[in-house]
Amino acid sequence: MTVTATPRRGNSSHVVSSQVRAASRKQKKPRRERKSVILTIALWACAGYFLLPFLWLVLASTKSDTDLFTSFGLAFGKAFSLFSNIGTVFSYENGSFGLWLANSAFYSLSSALGAVILSTLAGYAFAKYRFSGGRAIFSALLGSIMIPSAALALPTYLLFANLNLTNTAWAIILPSIVNPFGLYLLRIYAADAVDDSLLEAARLDGASEFRIFWQVSVRLLGPAIVTVFLLALVGTWNNYFLPLIMLNQSSLYPITVGLAQWAASSNAGGGARVLFSTVITGSFISVIPLVAAFLYLQRFWQSGLSSGSVKG
Repeated sequence: MTVTATPRRGNSSHVVSSQVRAASRKQKKPRRERKSVILTIALWACAGYFLLPFLWLVLASTKSDTDLFTSFGLAFGKAFSLFSNIGTVFSYENGSFGLWLANSAFYSLSSALGAVILSTLAGYAFAKYRFSGGRAIFSALLGSIMIPSAALALPTYLLFANLNLTNTAWAIILPSIVNPFGLYLLRIYAADAVDDSLLEAARLDGASEFRIFWQVSVRLLGPAIVTVFLLALVGTWNNYFLPLIMLNQSSLYPITVGLAQWAASSNAGGGARVLFSTVITGSFISVIPLVAAFLYLQRFWQSGLSSGSVKG
């Protein structure tokens, strides 16, 4: 007599469900791999989009005017002319490039510091204080982000012309200090980074509002302050249209307008000196301070993120 064992329903259903889960995991794994491949390709495409122009600028600054038009764009020329090009950049027109570089540094640093101070004070006030009309004022300031800067160029020029401030450094610094996006960023960041209970504890200890802001809140707003500073610095450094309409004296030009004048003289012809390699090398030199500022300031972002994770 033979006895046949029949599997129980519970065990068979468990085996079937485990097989279904294993099959579903096998199906999900190729999907995840495909998504990771697609994301990797997209990231490399974005990196190439931003880095290839900079690579071309670096390589082109090492070429002479002849090699610029006779060699491949992403390759070195026959002669390595970087150092001679740099010498020409700083010696042409009695060293105007060095003066333009100093002007750009002065305009950018002054505007960035002013933008940080105004944005931090205003953003903190909108985030932590309640006053009548606060939402309406903030909405109006936020709406000004949607206005193109080119549309404000003519009214700004007429305003500064009536104040006799055109062709001065104030014509570049004062408009650049007003940064609605920086105010919005500080307001959003301050609302979450600065805890209201911390402010109440400081008030109970007898600290004044300014002391609370300076010794407590500013330290917590560090990453946002650095972000606004860098954005304002880059925006003022790369600004071309505002200095073009405000300044008419070469000694006050920033580097953007000065290099544009050199490029225009090269394209004009008629016996004018060809300055293609000089303009390209000057553009490469003008990028170096921005790259250095970003590499130096990014450590403040990292420290801000790490301190936030420890706090959480």
